Amino acid sequence: MSTVRIGNASGFYGDRFDALREMLTGGELDVLTGDYLAELTMLILGRDRLKDPGAGYARTFLRQLEDSLGLAHERGVKLVANAGGLNPAGLADRVRELADRLGIPVRVAHVEGDDLTAQHPGSLAAHAYLGGFGIAACLREGADIVVTGRVTDAALVTGPAAAHFGWGPGEYDRLAGAVVAGHVLECGTQATGGNYSFFREGDVRHPGFPLAELHEDGTAVITKHPGTGGFVDVGTVTAQLLYETGGARYAGPDVTARLDTVRLTQDGPDCVRIDGVHGEPPPPTLKVGLNRLGGFRNEVSFVLTGLDIEAKAALVKGQLEAALGKVSEVRWDLVRTDRPDADTEETASALLRLVVRDPDQEAVGRALSGAAIELALASYPGFHVLAPPGKGAPYGVFEDVYVPHGAVPHVAVLHDGRRVSVAPAQDTVVLEEVPEPPLPEPLPSGPTRRAPLGLVVGARSGDKGGNANVGVWARTDEAWSWLAHALTLDRFRELLPETAGLPVTRHTLPGLRALNFVVEGILGAGVAAQHRFDPQAKALGEWLRSRHLDIPEELL
Repeated sequence: MSTVRIGNASGFYGDRFDALREMLTGGELDVLTGDYLAELTMLILGRDRLKDPGAGYARTFLRQLEDSLGLAHERGVKLVANAGGLNPAGLADRVRELADRLGIPVRVAHVEGDDLTAQHPGSLAAHAYLGGFGIAACLREGADIVVTGRVTDAALVTGPAAAHFGWGPGEYDRLAGAVVAGHVLECGTQATGGNYSFFREGDVRHPGFPLAELHEDGTAVITKHPGTGGFVDVGTVTAQLLYETGGARYAGPDVTARLDTVRLTQDGPDCVRIDGVHGEPPPPTLKVGLNRLGGFRNEVSFVLTGLDIEAKAALVKGQLEAALGKVSEVRWDLVRTDRPDADTEETASALLRLVVRDPDQEAVGRALSGAAIELALASYPGFHVLAPPGKGAPYGVFEDVYVPHGAVPHVAVLHDGRRVSVAPAQDTVVLEEVPEPPLPEPLPSGPTRRAPLGLVVGARSGDKGGNANVGVWARTDEAWSWLAHALTLDRFRELLPETAGLPVTRHTLPGLRALNFVVEGILGAGVAAQHRFDPQAKALGEWLRSRHLDIPEELL
């Protein structure tokens, strides 16, 4: 059975610069992808475009190509990246100019049609999430490099796979298998031990980037180049499958992949086989990510040291009350990092964090900074701040809306200038939740011990707009039998009090021995709004693992 080897060299805009060269020189590849886009990145690129209409793409990709384009050409590796951001045509032109300057004959194509900003007045950037068939059209017509704007992260894998194997739009099981493999690859080293709950089980000081050996039937093996750091096992792949997902149906523009059908098998050292993935028609609409400027924000952290921490905090709040009277949003957080009888000044100190937001930059800029700094000699004993407040910085707001497939002009612009329209999905199914599956038999009752949840389970969490998900998985059948019954919605809220009062949904994925909790609204208007201490919920899962509950002794 023929295979195609697809690697990834970027999980975000700013990822390891040398990864492109590392992947090209580390072993055999057919296609190398790069994921540069996220909700926050689109806002950043939108602000870049305000300053320069010719900008709006990930400039890092060009610098990486200057270093490695010759290698890719010499080794016959196709490059597919969503680094085009808000301006894929502009990036494609810059890549052609670079190739001409370096004397490397490559054919460059791009995918466009995702930009719907003109249809959404008031937005800085409004982009539909396209599927992989535009990428496939470019590759089938001979492109060596394909740059796109906003496609789904998994499309960077489904497109090359569809081109290589000749898959059509209705081959849902095969496409779903590629979507699952693409989701594992999209965040780079998160699949090879990075950001992993059990990171101490391998050397993750410099993890290698992952690759997938995809087969024609949609099955895949996740691995990495020989001799690179990190490790690939069922746990690292499970963790990534739970990252920024929700229920059993994982919807995309080409296919809805059923995560409850995924089978993971350790297939040798640093090799995990993915099979059994079932696919269904996609939903009738495409997601559109809207980014707009929400106003201006500022913050200052007051350091409170020693005795009377709460009284000192109350004094500062009272002194700034008048200056904050006209600010539309004010948030105070007292973070008790202090310890009694501490042996260093830092560990004797707490932080009082003030965050303000307002449509008027002046209201959160000089008005706040002046009032805060004027307290330097007139407030609590030991007054100082971590850094003086600035003039107020713009913050973004993210939301998603949905439009019919036919409302988005998905176009592959080939290397010779021809434009090929990509037909919208013809067969669609309205997305519905999968009924909750039966739970395993509970463990027999026995002695328990109060201990951290993370001694027996792993977790990974992330953001989708204003929502966060926390995926929790067990590594043995016995631990799963306990987890499935012990971590109820009520217990989850009890362990993470910040979720109290928010809608929380629990999804059960027995094949992964996992629970996935989706917490709505915990991130406010999304990462760019900086709503909470951990604005992307990256560590929400690790906080959960640190909480104590009664665990059967046989699991410890």
